[in-house]
Amino acid sequence: MKSFDKKYRKYRTILDLKLTQSIRKSEPVSLYDPMKYVLSASGKRVRPLLILLACEAVGGTMNQALNAAVAIEVLHNFTLVHDDIMDHAPSRRGRATVHVRWDANTAILVGDELVALAYRELLRTKSRAIAQVADVFTEGVVEVCEGQSFDKEFESLNDVSLNDYLLMISKKTGKLFSVSSEIGALIGGGTEREIQALRAYGKSIGRAFQIQDDLLDIVADEKEFGKKIGGDILEGKKTFLLIQAYERATGKDKRQLRTIFDKRGITSKHIPKVKEIYERLGVIETAKQWIEKDIKQANLQLLKLRDTQTRGMLYWYSDMVLNRQF
Repeated sequence: MKSFDKKYRKYRTILDLKLTQSIRKSEPVSLYDPMKYVLSASGKRVRPLLILLACEAVGGTMNQALNAAVAIEVLHNFTLVHDDIMDHAPSRRGRATVHVRWDANTAILVGDELVALAYRELLRTKSRAIAQVADVFTEGVVEVCEGQSFDKEFESLNDVSLNDYLLMISKKTGKLFSVSSEIGALIGGGTEREIQALRAYGKSIGRAFQIQDDLLDIVADEKEFGKKIGGDILEGKKTFLLIQAYERATGKDKRQLRTIFDKRGITSKHIPKVKEIYERLGVIETAKQWIEKDIKQANLQLLKLRDTQTRGMLYWYSDMVLNRQF
């Protein structure tokens, strides 16, 4: 496990450097300064790491997939910049968001430029499968935007089912994970069986990651999490926890949760009460069970890969998602 931790730190250092190098211009300052600010944030780099590991798991090398890995991280950061505007988020990873530090117009333009930068990095990939890689990447962009649109629609809907929620997160969060694992397998020259297995692995990991995000929003340490705790409640987001709790609640609890659905007068002082309702109704425990189930499903897909050290690191990767606190 220590060797996997060491490899992760090494790859993250390489990715951080490549992200910095991906911005080759300095002017106009009003565009490139905030772009550098975004990409210099200390992210977990879980999506690009998945591309690198998937590529290695089918017999490829880290260098083959490095440009694509940078591309997926740049694309992910585009989604964060624009999501933060829509969510009125004041901070991200413990720092002021772009629309707060600069303004909304700057943040919109920075997001647009990040998409272009992501494609520029992706298309530097040397692979016989580059056309298919670009197609998978593009479908990822489409579905992430669809997922974000569903997420925003849900905020104004009175009722959102668990199936609605699962569809939304499969696009908004899960898609970039399945795209990452599929692209890595394509670049590495994987067989159809390996590509399908890694795509399915990424899909399960992505769902677990989002439910974990929902959970951490209410139980994490705010400083470690890098975002305001209870932000989903204040925004009226229809999370796994809220949907499950509302289905189980009765009487006063149901009325309290209804105010979140309706976005009526919810303030930070209500967050501890909502957390107490979640705990009492058992939805925090249910969320943990769902996360564990999805991780197990992901790991079953790894049995279809050749038994290598990199497959072992993909098990480590699953465990990292399962036990993350940020």
